[in-house]
Amino acid sequence: MLLDAPSLYFRAFYGVPDSIKAPNGTPVNAIRGLLDFIARLVSVRSPDRLVACLDEDWRPAFRVAALPSYKAHRLLNATRNLENVPPDLVKQIPVILDVLRALGIAAVGAAGFEADDVIGTLAAKDAGPVDVVTGDRDLFQVVDDARGVRVLYTARGVGRHEVVDEAAVTAKYGIPGRAYAAFATLRGDPSDGLPGVAGIGEKTAATLVSRFADIGGLLVAVDDPRSDLAPMLRRKLADAREYLAVALTVVAVRTDVPLPEYDDLLPREPKDPEALVDLGERWNLDSSLNRVLNTFASRAARL
Repeated sequence: MLLDAPSLYFRAFYGVPDSIKAPNGTPVNAIRGLLDFIARLVSVRSPDRLVACLDEDWRPAFRVAALPSYKAHRLLNATRNLENVPPDLVKQIPVILDVLRALGIAAVGAAGFEADDVIGTLAAKDAGPVDVVTGDRDLFQVVDDARGVRVLYTARGVGRHEVVDEAAVTAKYGIPGRAYAAFATLRGDPSDGLPGVAGIGEKTAATLVSRFADIGGLLVAVDDPRSDLAPMLRRKLADAREYLAVALTVVAVRTDVPLPEYDDLLPREPKDPEALVDLGERWNLDSSLNRVLNTFASRAARL
């Protein structure tokens, strides 16, 4: 099970009341919510291995170089490439990492890459099955029925997650199951600063992807006077050629990220019990930590 950790702790921060605080008054809603998500997911899905995938760079240089608008609207400080994250969440992220380490849950990131790229790399090299837990539709591109790679999509909540496989992608968008990256490139995504092709919405994007398979094949058709592209559609695509030439660099999840060593076996007991006790007391996390530990112990007892 690969957790899109930023997606989950952002969801927890906005979904769990900020009245939940540590003794020093610091909100701990994101920490508590993430721990409760982990307990629920392990209980329901019973993974053998678990990795919390991290953003070491939320706006990687290679994506910005290809498309300067990428996530530009989220910038707090353009000079320092700082994301506009609520201060009360910023305070909780180091504690989340400390708690994961003390529990013995692998937390993996890579300099210059997003959590999506870590997930893409881990999913690509694993024989499967793999469950990817995220609220980010971009990760639909990693689904692979042959190896059992699927997305547990949390848009409606972690407890009501939707299982997304290739058939689900086809049913929802009318495209081949693993063609989501090309589809998203054409349609665009304002939340990521991805403009898409002007005048092309979901329905047209789905039709084009289904016909031409990928952006390269589509551009070949644009240049081929014998292709049966409608004149207006051909003009729209030709006008967007510069964007289409670079957009997949931004949209496509990387599968070749160099990763540090890690141990992804699901813990049976905490890696650092003393540190975990200290963290629980200092940050008012005992109830959530106990739920996680009880889930780990229950799973171990079933093996």
